[in-house]
Amino acid sequence: MKGIADEPQYSVDLLEGGMALCDVIDNHIYEQTLSEKNAFFVADLGVIMRQHVRWRTHMSQIRPYYAVRCNSSPAVIEVLASLGTGFICTNKSELELVQSHGIPSEDIIYSGVCKQVSQIKYAAKNGIDLLVCDNEAELRKISRCHPNAKLLLQVSTEASNPDDDMSMTFGCSLKDCRHLLESAKELGVQVAGVRSHISNSCDDDQVYVHAISDARCVFDMGEEIGFSMKILDIGGGFSGSEAQLELINSAVMSMVDLYFPPSSGVSIIAEPGNFFVSSAFTLAVNVISKEVVARDPQDQDHDLSPNEEPAFQYTMNEGVYGSFASKLSEGLISAPSVHKQNTSLDVPVFSSSLWGPSGDDLDQVLEHCLLPELNIGDWLMFTHAGSYSLGQPLCSPTDSPPPPVYYVISSRDWFEMQDTGVTNEAMLKNFSLVPYFLNSCQTEAALSVPA
Repeated sequence: MKGIADEPQYSVDLLEGGMALCDVIDNHIYEQTLSEKNAFFVADLGVIMRQHVRWRTHMSQIRPYYAVRCNSSPAVIEVLASLGTGFICTNKSELELVQSHGIPSEDIIYSGVCKQVSQIKYAAKNGIDLLVCDNEAELRKISRCHPNAKLLLQVSTEASNPDDDMSMTFGCSLKDCRHLLESAKELGVQVAGVRSHISNSCDDDQVYVHAISDARCVFDMGEEIGFSMKILDIGGGFSGSEAQLELINSAVMSMVDLYFPPSSGVSIIAEPGNFFVSSAFTLAVNVISKEVVARDPQDQDHDLSPNEEPAFQYTMNEGVYGSFASKLSEGLISAPSVHKQNTSLDVPVFSSSLWGPSGDDLDQVLEHCLLPELNIGDWLMFTHAGSYSLGQPLCSPTDSPPPPVYYVISSRDWFEMQDTGVTNEAMLKNFSLVPYFLNSCQTEAALSVPA
């Protein structure tokens, strides 16, 4: 195992000699068991590269613009930059982060719908001209602060699941688009294209079909008014599965060929966020409290009989005010696996609920899952933990810092990145190899160099 160091932001472990991701997780759990038992992430940067390959295979005509708010880890930004993606930023800090990695301003879109005047001026000063807009007040603000802006008019789309409480509609309606285009013409602001807002993990390909059809209507309006619009952003909603990509590509490309053929000169882009990072990250958390509870929540005073199966309520050292913040917006967290040595396959499982450490009624990570009986100090592993989990804590009552991230990449993935020309000079300068000679998890824990 060798370390790849990029001081002071992060380090990456290069996995060699049969070393696997589970070995890295075992190592860090061993380290934390000897110390404070803090939660941590392990991120496989090779997964991001392979997801990019999947994108190029199934969506070759659509350039990805990574949604930075999904996961702003510096290693993620650097890998995606080397892969040639563009970037969607919602605020000044994201713009600064992306620019610090040398991303050209023409590859950045400032998508915040309600932008601060100071941040619009920052975009103007730094040559970031592509801005998203969906209302007249924002349009007038942009015309005053960034006269050279090129707008992507954000158009509302049909929700894939209208009954979903977490589903929200953003953007102007087709009815309002003409007025907004006419206002932009009067103010002398250029409109460069259309952006569709599609929520996370959209499994309905017809949402994309309707969005492209609506975009064609807006393009026609713009041409009538005098705009030459050359960008179509079909939005996000990509879950990360290959089946979904194939489904969407089949529906999208038939509509693109119909409404935006190559002769139109329109560039098609999309905004995959969790598609790239969700499956690349694993979160390890520690059980800090355990309570036997009644199976019926309305019967809390009921004492369990000897023959009655118990249910358990576990408190973890991470919750919705930290690494599980996505629970507040997306509402779905997958059940974890238990990190235990020599666990029998026929061990009984019990109804369990998982909570964060705040003691707040909202800090429920999972209402119900089936787990073997756990003890305080046991570890739980959450895969697909890379989306909306690494930001600053949301006013966390526990006042604990965000969990550290330990980055890894297999030697095979690393050399493939080099062989295919993915790594650039700036990226290679940040990576220096340090050899390790390890015989076990305990030895590895003792010898590993901290990030």
